[in-house]
Amino acid sequence: MRTARTGGRRRTPEWLAAALRPNPGPVPWPAAVRACVGVAGPLALGFALDRPAYGALAGIGAQFAVINDTADSYRMRVLGIAVPQLAGAVGVVIGAAVFGHGALAVGVVTAVGLASGLISSIGPLASAAALLLLINTIIEAGLPVPGPVWLAPALFLGGGAFVLLLSLLAWPLRGAAPERAAVAAAYRAVADQLAAAGGDGYETRRQATTRRLDHAHDLVLARRAGERSQRSAAFALLARLDALTPLLEAAPAAHHTGRPLPAAVPAAVRALADTIEGRPPAGGAGDPPPAGREAGRAERAVETALRYTASVVRGGEAAPGDRLGRPAPLPVRGRRAARTVLRSGAARRYGLRLALCVGIAQTLVSVVPVPRSYWVALTVAFVLKPDMGSVFSRAVMRAIGTVLGLGVAAAVLAAAPYGWWSVVLMAVLAVLLPVMAARGYAYQTTAITPLILLLSDVLNHQGFGLLLPRLVDSFIGCAIALVVGYLLWPESWHARVGDRLAAVIADAAGYAVICLAPGTAPRQGTGSTRAQGPAGAAAAGDEAPARARRRLYRELSAVRAEFRRAMTEPRPTSTLAAEWWPLVVAVERVVDAIIAAQQDVGQGAPPPPPAEVRAVENQLLELAAGVRAHMALPRVAAEHGPEDSPVLHVLREQVRAARAVATSESAGRRLGPGRRRGPSDR
Repeated sequence: MRTARTGGRRRTPEWLAAALRPNPGPVPWPAAVRACVGVAGPLALGFALDRPAYGALAGIGAQFAVINDTADSYRMRVLGIAVPQLAGAVGVVIGAAVFGHGALAVGVVTAVGLASGLISSIGPLASAAALLLLINTIIEAGLPVPGPVWLAPALFLGGGAFVLLLSLLAWPLRGAAPERAAVAAAYRAVADQLAAAGGDGYETRRQATTRRLDHAHDLVLARRAGERSQRSAAFALLARLDALTPLLEAAPAAHHTGRPLPAAVPAAVRALADTIEGRPPAGGAGDPPPAGREAGRAERAVETALRYTASVVRGGEAAPGDRLGRPAPLPVRGRRAARTVLRSGAARRYGLRLALCVGIAQTLVSVVPVPRSYWVALTVAFVLKPDMGSVFSRAVMRAIGTVLGLGVAAAVLAAAPYGWWSVVLMAVLAVLLPVMAARGYAYQTTAITPLILLLSDVLNHQGFGLLLPRLVDSFIGCAIALVVGYLLWPESWHARVGDRLAAVIADAAGYAVICLAPGTAPRQGTGSTRAQGPAGAAAAGDEAPARARRRLYRELSAVRAEFRRAMTEPRPTSTLAAEWWPLVVAVERVVDAIIAAQQDVGQGAPPPPPAEVRAVENQLLELAAGVRAHMALPRVAAEHGPEDSPVLHVLREQVRAARAVATSESAGRRLGPGRRRGPSDR
């Protein structure tokens, strides 16, 4: 592992510095209080009833409920806590049934690892449930549990239910407040984006807007899925969220003028955010300012969009509901999830990878005649979660966090005799769990390690005797994950961003046709058609551009997250991801240019001929094919004929800039190993 030198001193590698950098954000004090009461409360009750082992089992359930208590919406909290807890209870039953059975335990834990890997590919909620299923199977297969068979899963569920109850105490008073706050936050993000139009900070603000919109849509649509009435609060919030669409489409056009918008424009949007939250607008009523006579098409588009948005927020005009689509019925989503699991080669490979590593770890614990604990397989399960970040960096962070966490546990065991002092210190450690989890994986591991150790010590009373073996077991688990689950699978340590980026570029090509040549169907295979289901683009109507734009920005946000994940890998993956980064930025600018051209046409500019739009589409599809095939592209001539449509001028420039990233000899390094020679190489 190479490190840079500065003034004769070694500097931390960039990938390690990125992984260790704490995530910014406020301290989640409500979650910290819930964690304190939720984890320490059951343990205190266990000591009070002279059944501390029962309190420890309930505390373990509460601890995992605290980790999964991350949603803002109360409805999402119910799902986010209850579904993983139910899966965890099943894991408790399975693990307790095979405790002490050697080879049988290896086979069962391996099978659960395979199932967990497959289920994880469905989505975040399924991934959390699958992880808890596997973790509890591993723990209970290695720890004796007191009482009858039904008691351990009941105590685990009881601890999780207690945390869920604490999370929902304010639901009768606050109702839809989290959803309203999320929609208002989306409005304020749009206001910041409009304020930055024409300046250098626009792209950063637009990315923040995408994150806020994604979050708001997830919350509101989850609430809307259970309501049919168009008079419901969720429908009104969805209409207000959809009413932002014209403003979102007008913003790129305003930015491309190079002139800032009047300060009254973002102020009016912030006033609408205050209205959504039910409080008086700051600074006045926030009416949209009229565009002056000297205003261009972009400024007039912003004014028209703002007046429409304001009329919807204030109830003067009804917005079409579900413009961006509502969730499919539960049976449909279930069938889609099953198809994803069965057809996805990546899901099958990950399931096999996880099962192989867990099986090896459990063999060391259950069959090999060397004293090893469940921490070996538990470490493997925590590390091999690629949907949570880089496997390599998670293994390193797990090792670092375990060392720090064991240091904390040693201090706690030294300072607190067994008994009520354990409850006090457990409460302090529980407060740190959500605070540290929000900062990053290494920080979460530092907090969770002493909690698990102290709760397990209540069950087996090993004290200091468990510290050094747990450290060794964690290092063994990290080694298994790194060697068997990472290094032996080339797809895990090669840059994986190329195919996903190519798919987004193809989506952008289809989006250009939908927006700028409505009577022309995108070429077969573009993302715009698959985004709309079996009916294809022809069924989209006026909603097609809005839905395609929403999906495209979501994909761009996901690609950015994938790049950040790749940058926490060691070389060469992190280096390649950094060199590909300019292409991500260029593609985002292409999408903004498409929207700006659409707005120009909507404000009276002559529409471009379909042949010119088709030429832009072909250039983008060629770029997507080149990225997917690791092939450098030929240059595109900069000259334009007198017949070229001026409305496409900025878009053509941005497409040329994107293709230039994949042009010339240096493209070979950016496009990765195995590059095929393109026309520009000859």
